[in-house]
Amino acid sequence: MQEGGVQEGRAGAEIGSPRKRSEDARLIAGRTQWTDNMTPQGTLHVAFLRSPHAHARIVRVDASQAMGRPGVVAAFSGADFADEQGSLPCAWPVTDDMKHPDHPPMAVSEVRFVGEPVACVVARDKSAAFDALDEIDIDYEPLPAVLNMDAALAEGSDLVHDDLGTNKSYTWVFENGDLDAALRDAPVVIEREYVQQRLIPTAMEPRSVLCVPDGDDFTLYSATQIPHILRLMLATVTEIPEHRIRVVAPDVGGGFGSKLQVCGEEVLALLLARRLGRPVKWTESRSEGNMTVHHGRDQIQRLTLAAERDGRIRGFKADILADMGAYLMLVTPGIPILGAFMYNGIYKMDAYSFTCTGVFTTKTPTDAYRGAGRPEATYAIERMMDELAAELGVDPIEIRRRNWIAHEEFPYETIAGLTYDSGNYEAATDKALELFEYDKLRAEQADRRDRRDPVQLGIGVSTFTEMCGIAPSRVLGSLSYGAGGWEHASVRILASGKVEVVTGSSPHGQGHETAWAQIAADRLGVPFEDVRVLHGDTAISPKGMDTYGSRSLAIGGVALFSACDKVVEKARRVAAHLLEAAEQDLEFTAGRFSVRGVQEEGKTLQEVALATFAAHDLPDGVEPSLDSDATFDPENFSFPHGTHLCAAEVDTETGMVHLRKYVAVDDVGKVINPLIVEGQVHGGLAQGIAQALYEEAVYDADGNLTTTTMADYLIPSAADLPTFTTDRTETPATSNPMGVKGVGEAGTIASTPAVVNAIVDALRPYGVNDVPMPCTPERVWRALRSETKPDTAEPGAGGGLGSASASGSDSDSAGGAQ
Repeated sequence: MQEGGVQEGRAGAEIGSPRKRSEDARLIAGRTQWTDNMTPQGTLHVAFLRSPHAHARIVRVDASQAMGRPGVVAAFSGADFADEQGSLPCAWPVTDDMKHPDHPPMAVSEVRFVGEPVACVVARDKSAAFDALDEIDIDYEPLPAVLNMDAALAEGSDLVHDDLGTNKSYTWVFENGDLDAALRDAPVVIEREYVQQRLIPTAMEPRSVLCVPDGDDFTLYSATQIPHILRLMLATVTEIPEHRIRVVAPDVGGGFGSKLQVCGEEVLALLLARRLGRPVKWTESRSEGNMTVHHGRDQIQRLTLAAERDGRIRGFKADILADMGAYLMLVTPGIPILGAFMYNGIYKMDAYSFTCTGVFTTKTPTDAYRGAGRPEATYAIERMMDELAAELGVDPIEIRRRNWIAHEEFPYETIAGLTYDSGNYEAATDKALELFEYDKLRAEQADRRDRRDPVQLGIGVSTFTEMCGIAPSRVLGSLSYGAGGWEHASVRILASGKVEVVTGSSPHGQGHETAWAQIAADRLGVPFEDVRVLHGDTAISPKGMDTYGSRSLAIGGVALFSACDKVVEKARRVAAHLLEAAEQDLEFTAGRFSVRGVQEEGKTLQEVALATFAAHDLPDGVEPSLDSDATFDPENFSFPHGTHLCAAEVDTETGMVHLRKYVAVDDVGKVINPLIVEGQVHGGLAQGIAQALYEEAVYDADGNLTTTTMADYLIPSAADLPTFTTDRTETPATSNPMGVKGVGEAGTIASTPAVVNAIVDALRPYGVNDVPMPCTPERVWRALRSETKPDTAEPGAGGGLGSASASGSDSDSAGGAQ
């Protein structure tokens, strides 16, 4: 045993073992390769001059003075690359009539958000390049900023793209069931409007790119989540043949979706390297990144829920405005569409309607951010479930029990058209309630309300599921996505019996090297230490669809699982020949072939590998190789689920929120490595809680981002977060042979509504039914002072859940907090 009770592992006992991550030895110490610490001989550094205007015409660019600065090799405007830079790709045309404007990597005639690149300087060192930016002279003709989505859609609005004639990119609709009938004469109708604020993904490692030319060939190193997709898209945009481009994602320090992108800086680094014949490198500063890395969320949700008086949901309607920003990036328009299938959550209902309108504004483009559409959906339905509970005076856990899919009903086809294959919401909730001491905290809450304690206690609930393992290629095709969702893996058995695993998944902190080695060690019966995992280099791993959407294990891990089984079957034929036995008579246990019933004789996989390499005595027709590969494309998503409970103390005099207790019980199917799962849950919780309490990208009236530094954009530290109590239940997925589900986004998806529900629960006696995110002390304080005071409310009514129920036509039911 290692320190902390972590098992060293042995052949055949790796899956489920809490093994410490093998890659951490180099990552934590910094003894590794990331893009910004690579500087080949002759490297030139590029700095970009970025627009100070949210919207303006470029009248004139003069870069000639920059050329006279020490160390400067070249300076260019967007016009200098107009004929070769192409347009950055969008791979997800969600409707046939979607408006998709051209998106030059460097602006040529017009800028449409603060931070858009308009010129660049290439110099022998980074400082010289940045210093020379001051010498570039640009004249702009300012144009009106377009910042508000409702105003952008109004007739006569200023346009982000004149040639489109509209600020609407698309309207996407999904409907099932008769919503009009569900709403007609419903005893309870609740309407609310919630805002998903704009967020800035803040990975530990900023974006960085280095392009090294070699004749007609180019090697591009990038801190990217998607080396394989990036390679194809670079070839498409630049018209450089794909086989002439090699993309390497070395150790990458986090992504959270922000590096699921084809960035203009990556395209320009390639074009500059081709033009100058020298290696070209760019690494963003933190403030530069806050302006220009794509942002997340930024939606307005207008929601209607109809229910019976007993709490059973009749129908649910979601009308969404989604801010695209100035352009459509790689999967921008599809992000809110992913949520379309999750607004129903874990609940049964008769009718459902989802409408999403994508809107152009003069802001940084939005795209995938941890959870990608599913946190927004879970927030909407879980907030509305609490509103329904409060309306009826029913405990929020009870209102969920009355509506959720019972475990014996799986597989279950939802109102949104997905088939949930497995789950047990009852088990996860019961375990969470026990760990949380729910009844005890409810009693304390009632006592505080009775005493008019200035610090009120709120209890937040989030029972959730998510679709992850973004993969089924046929489903993605039906949604007009530009690629499939399969994943590839190869297993190479060396002559010595050591194992090389090549995976198309590209990690950026998830622990693939450890988890994949555990899978291979178990399936092949070899020691964990004998397995090496290779990834992130299109020259080594030529096939792959990369890492995002909690798909790595559920797709890439299963591909590896299948490839290992193919190795065993190849080895079985050789082993049978060596043992002079029939293949069907052989058993394979703990890495050893033996004849059934004759355990004392046998051949290990290593012995078979050496015999295959020597090729002195192989069966006729057998090639001397055990190497195998596999591609996995599941027929369905996987659906992890769980129950998260949050206790929040809210100071009604100052608005300060203190998270006192947080319990998360997740069901992620079969677990490969509990330590990695725990880490993923903790990280996800931090980001979901951050949205609830801390983070927001703020623009002023002129379209300037005012949160460009970490002094302005609050990322919580460990000191800002509670101690998490986590546990698991296990219902294996049926969509893959390993029974695994995703875990990377679960914590983020579940935690935001749990926290906000807790805050609102604390304030319901004061007439508060919403606090806009992030729930800062000022916003809590203002919400308290704009609503009913405690001496006119009924603290503790409805079992401590707020005022007693009212009819569906009452103002509290019909009016949403803004």
